[in-house]
Amino acid sequence: MLLYMSNSAHDERSTPVHSVSVAGAVVREDGRVLAIRRADNGTWEPPGGVLEMAEAPEDGVRREVFEETGLHVEVAELTGVYKNVTRGVVALVFRCKPSGGEERTSDESTAVAWLTPEEVTERMSEVYAIRLRDALNGDGPHVRTHDGHRMIPAR
Repeated sequence: MLLYMSNSAHDERSTPVHSVSVAGAVVREDGRVLAIRRADNGTWEPPGGVLEMAEAPEDGVRREVFEETGLHVEVAELTGVYKNVTRGVVALVFRCKPSGGEERTSDESTAVAWLTPEEVTERMSEVYAIRLRDALNGDGPHVRTHDGHRMIPAR
């Protein structure tokens, strides 16, 4: 669902409102990446969620990763910006490294795992797997668009 905000200069509802989310591409020294199996739909994804209004993106990544996995992370660099054109969600993905904590599940996750790049491709949908592959590549940041299921090629 795409939400619209009334523009004070116009009576028409023409300005789309986007949600901003953040995710951590948490990479261990052995090259495995952190993933969660979401409690609400059972899919595997990088840990992340909606950025709070007064929160810096890096703080949001640290908070979301800890809430969903019990792990603390050091945030390194932005590796990609991914827009879901169907839902109006813009996701900022940051490469991170683990810095402590104890792995655990949460109300939002039913499993926490360290996946190989091959396992990422096998377990995750294209729109989430590419976020981790981009972070592992180190040649970003990438800007990509998708419809919630498939990537939309750049024009």
